[in-house]
Amino acid sequence: MSRNNRKFSAQLPFLLLLIPGIILTVIYSYGPMFGTVMAFQQYTPAKGFTGSPWIGMDNFTYLFQLPDFKNALRNTLFIAIMKIIFGLVAPLSVGLLLNEMRKMLIKRTIQTLIYLPHFLSWVIISGVLIDILSPSQGIVNDLLKAFGVQPVFFLGNNHWFPWVIILSDTWKEFGFGTIIYLAAMTGVNPSLYEAAAIDGAGRWKQTWHVTLPGIRPIVILLVTLSLGRVLDAGFDQIFNLYSPITYESGDVIDTLVYRLGLKQAQFSVAAAAGLFRSVVSLILISVSYYIAKRFANYRIF
Repeated sequence: MSRNNRKFSAQLPFLLLLIPGIILTVIYSYGPMFGTVMAFQQYTPAKGFTGSPWIGMDNFTYLFQLPDFKNALRNTLFIAIMKIIFGLVAPLSVGLLLNEMRKMLIKRTIQTLIYLPHFLSWVIISGVLIDILSPSQGIVNDLLKAFGVQPVFFLGNNHWFPWVIILSDTWKEFGFGTIIYLAAMTGVNPSLYEAAAIDGAGRWKQTWHVTLPGIRPIVILLVTLSLGRVLDAGFDQIFNLYSPITYESGDVIDTLVYRLGLKQAQFSVAAAAGLFRSVVSLILISVSYYIAKRFANYRIF
């Protein structure tokens, strides 16, 4: 038996473990892609894919003229970009502070506490947010009343609603990002800190000149990869929190597709909106992958 055959035989059990994942990917990821033909048809369920007439790009033309689409695209970009910015600043800042902490018990306790929200679903978190932000009984408005401020209907106000979405998402996920940055900080060469201390650098200058340059590749990698999700503003979160009152500031492409497709039965227009989002996301993911490869030496193949 040749060397390559022996190597293949040794890896065969591990390759067989891939089969269930590949089957599920084909069924649930590639199978639904056939439904995108609806975007180019005047689809009716009674006629199906083969009997519905083809209308070219008419669904896209109609979609781009919808005021709701322009509003949803603007909201999607704003919420997603703000999530990326806050999702970078918050975990990086907390990671730097925890890295300076010398009490390991307190450090690990804080890590655990800030990591826990990552495991909670948006259904649970939305229930909590609705309670604590309630204008009549919520603890936040009780505090505002104590300082003489009028109650604010955070989830019914188009000015505050996007910021509730952005800040609650940051609160839920910054613990996960903090752990990634802390893991990267442990890889910084300790001798660099010793050399900096000998040169008279304090903790702040050591952080600025040693820690931040040391984790720069992982920061660039996470930011560039997050660019691929710039049209993913978070359907689960917004769907559980928004209402017709906040469609103006909270409606995103994903929720628009849901309303067009399932509530208004405009299947072809909803498919066109979903296809538009997928194509733009594919372009952004390709660009972010190139940037990650160029500046952080990250590559899959």
